[in-house]
Amino acid sequence: MKLRQLIIGNKIAALRVQLTTLRTAEDAFATRAAALDTREAELTAALGEVTPDTAEEDRQTVEDAVTTLETERAALDAEQATHAQQVASIEEQIRTLQQELDDLNARASTPAVPTAQAPTIEREDDSPMKTRNRFFGMTIQERDAFLARQEVRDFLQRVRDFGGQKRAVSGAELNIPDTVLPIIRENIDQYSKLIGKVAFKAIKGTARQNVAGRVPEAVWTEMKGKINELGISFSQVAVDGYKVAGYIPISNSVLEDSDIALATEILTAIGQAIGYALDKAMVYGTGIKMPLGIVTRLAQTAKPADYADNARAWEDLHTKNVLAVRGGTSGSYTELTGIDLFKGIAKAAKAAKGKYSRGMKVWLMSESTHQTINIEAMSINAAGAIVSGINGSMPVIGGEIIELDFIPDGEIVFGYADEYLLVERKGIALAMSEHVMFLEDMTLYKGTARYDGLPVIAEGFVAIAIDAGTPTTSVTFATDAANA
Repeated sequence: MKLRQLIIGNKIAALRVQLTTLRTAEDAFATRAAALDTREAELTAALGEVTPDTAEEDRQTVEDAVTTLETERAALDAEQATHAQQVASIEEQIRTLQQELDDLNARASTPAVPTAQAPTIEREDDSPMKTRNRFFGMTIQERDAFLARQEVRDFLQRVRDFGGQKRAVSGAELNIPDTVLPIIRENIDQYSKLIGKVAFKAIKGTARQNVAGRVPEAVWTEMKGKINELGISFSQVAVDGYKVAGYIPISNSVLEDSDIALATEILTAIGQAIGYALDKAMVYGTGIKMPLGIVTRLAQTAKPADYADNARAWEDLHTKNVLAVRGGTSGSYTELTGIDLFKGIAKAAKAAKGKYSRGMKVWLMSESTHQTINIEAMSINAAGAIVSGINGSMPVIGGEIIELDFIPDGEIVFGYADEYLLVERKGIALAMSEHVMFLEDMTLYKGTARYDGLPVIAEGFVAIAIDAGTPTTSVTFATDAANA
């Protein structure tokens, strides 16, 4: 048995040498990625300077440079993926051999115990373990099968390996297997209530959304008459990518707990943080280092200085699409109730233009406002109000109601959600360090992603106040204290 232990030990040592060699390549990957990011920023600036008057040769030079950059980026991604697979394979071999070696060492040092005399081991904690019947939409059987998959167990084991190291691993990317990524996406869909309603695109680099102008009217004429020329124009908006990120502390006791507790804590927290930030930015985003929000665009009173020349003609909507639905006259405004309230909302709804939409209106409001709407609907038809409440639809007028707690009470933002464009430039990335809060016995996890967005058809949205006030046009976002 000792010979077998020596052989396994030699194999583990050789594999660790290979792993160390592979780890040295990670710095080179990071350097290449940083260089590509620098070139990408330069090309983004160059593209911003391209105008209809730019010479075709110069335009082609920039486009060729973009193509070359994308090719190099793809090659780097492929190399990193291959490298990650090699690292994971060697780590798995080391774990398997180490487990075999530990078993051999245990058998060599522990005397055999007859089966009949084997002691019975009981849990010190007699309280039943608590678990959920559902795990991210899975049944217990599906959950167990998911956690039993080799790539998932590798991911969870890597988290534990990092947590047990006595050195910082700041910025080390966790290699999330493909079977985990869809669950992270499910959480974003669950906690971001708007991402499934708006026009969503996953992109690489800067993207341009073409928008067709108003459809012209064809001309009636004699059967043998000449055909009239019709004019149609196109405009374009550009979207980039801004980082939405943050870190969260996880108790080290969780890292030592079951796989279910570990996966739940990491995936749920990331989904909640990113989803909430996305929704808030799509409604009230400033457009500076974050998406441009619906209400922010409606409240603009002048054309922004950086408004693209080839975008749709800018239109002042701050009076037509930002409205107060109320009674009375100046100085003595009152809240509308019952049928008068819904008449006011219906009149305001006419301002939302849906010619570019393929869906119905959505109504965004707080839970309190939603309850107010249902209560007022009871004065018209209690049965209809109850049905609307169950289905989550706007009474009388129709359309889905979505509750968002950051919208002030008494205010509603509504319109055709698919006329808002949201793009994802880079998906979720995870990293961790256990040194930052070492004395607190906590491990810090960070989550990052990059998005951009804007209301492509701004006149498709309206913001109203139904409480005798005026609509809020800006809200406070989480402070970027780390970069202050």
